[in-house]
Amino acid sequence: MPRILLLGAKGQLGVELEKVLAPESDLIALSRREVDLADGNAMRMAVRRAQPEIVINAAAYTAVDRAESESAIARTINAIAPGILAEETARADAALIHFSTDYVFDGSREGAWTESDKPAPLNIYGKTKLEGERAIEAAGGRYFIFRTSWVYAARGTNFLRTMVRLARERKQLSIVNDQVGAPTSAGELARAVSEAIPQIDAAQPGVYHMTCHGQTSWFGFAQAIFAGLRGVVPAPELIPIATEQYPTPAQRPRNSVLDCGKLERAMGIRLLPWQEALATVIEELRAGGV
Repeated sequence: MPRILLLGAKGQLGVELEKVLAPESDLIALSRREVDLADGNAMRMAVRRAQPEIVINAAAYTAVDRAESESAIARTINAIAPGILAEETARADAALIHFSTDYVFDGSREGAWTESDKPAPLNIYGKTKLEGERAIEAAGGRYFIFRTSWVYAARGTNFLRTMVRLARERKQLSIVNDQVGAPTSAGELARAVSEAIPQIDAAQPGVYHMTCHGQTSWFGFAQAIFAGLRGVVPAPELIPIATEQYPTPAQRPRNSVLDCGKLERAMGIRLLPWQEALATVIEELRAGGV
């Protein structure tokens, strides 16, 4: 059983990772309160005390719009902290698993983005996540960066939870229909990571795309959410709108679809279609009374 240090254990992804990894590893799961990624010394000490074979960083600054006005803290958590973790894991001869984002791309073309495509982030969040990737690469250790997209869960702050909240407040919702991506449940991500871990010693380190299969728009995602929650949550009228009709502080890419072929070829890992993953999360919501 590998000794694993999980950081960000109380976040929406961290909770799912702890759930699947605890039975099959010697897991040390630490929350943000226990190890703050803004505190470099705390991170170094956590790794040195744990003496792990694998470090999983499930913590990040993910408030995309707020990052435009909080660039310093976003950079500290998304760029500087991963570099420190990478240095410590290299020092300990451990492997680092880190999560990045579709927002490293500008979304300016059709077709799914591959790992070899040149990143060109449009916003501070994407820029700091790309800086984090490069800091990890520069540390010279064994690393696996899994880029993912549109992550959600039955808990936490995410698009699904926002839709549920707004449905109780409004009878009509305007949803962007010209940005496409792959909604990816935290549970599916955790399952995929658990399948990757036994292969880490033999796998080629580097960047891999890891999202649910298929694609949709935010409008299509909202439609699927309310179809699944019919009879449980009020169903508002959904109005498709263009990006320009919903201005935000941070610019978003129009096309966030990631090609996950490299992950499937290298490790035989393929995530569920996004609709099937969503159905599982909706079952969880229903069981909890939403």
